[in-house]
Amino acid sequence: MLSDSAGQVPVITIDGPTASGKGTIAHRVAKALGFAVLDSGALYRLTALAALNAGVQPQDEPAVAQVAQSLDVRFDGPHVYLKGEEVGHEIRQEAVGNYASRVAAYPAVRQALLERQRAFRKLPGLVADGRDMGTVVFPDASLKIFLIADVEARAQRRYKQLIDKGISANLADLLRDMRERDARDTQRAVAPLAPAADAQVLDSSGLTVEQTVQAVLEHWQGSRVLR
Repeated sequence: MLSDSAGQVPVITIDGPTASGKGTIAHRVAKALGFAVLDSGALYRLTALAALNAGVQPQDEPAVAQVAQSLDVRFDGPHVYLKGEEVGHEIRQEAVGNYASRVAAYPAVRQALLERQRAFRKLPGLVADGRDMGTVVFPDASLKIFLIADVEARAQRRYKQLIDKGISANLADLLRDMRERDARDTQRAVAPLAPAADAQVLDSSGLTVEQTVQAVLEHWQGSRVLR
């Protein structure tokens, strides 16, 4: 039986670029296994929203890091609260996402959020999605998935996601922003977006959500057998 020491609590990490489907897949996999979920991107978006609300400029690394350090957030199932107010809709705005992508490159911001992310690791297990979950935050994870999809497919997914939520969006703008964000994420000096050496790379471009979830679960079962 697993004990409650952090190193023995199983973790599945799902990393990948913007709109690769990480969040949806992470929640479905966690539900199938009875695990908790860490949406690390939400923490960066919450930092961005809090900084924007405070009038902090994205180029002011110390000020943004201070916001991250003192972040008053709470997760309750699908609901996300900042200073007691539900902000799940606000943090999905593209302006917040672009701000988050810029400040996520700052070492001080990443350090401020590191231990907060690791604190999510509790029994019976955790599915963590983000960009450096398998390389930095949980390098000893039981299974590491790097989820990819071509940029056009990802832009279409994000467009549909936003429209379905009643948020206005322009596909051409989304595609441009996504390419710029990919470049920032892969080229940043600290924790650049890249698969861990022991990650399973999974291309979901031509897969349904159900097929992608099944592929992750099959990798999980395979990793259990190997252990």
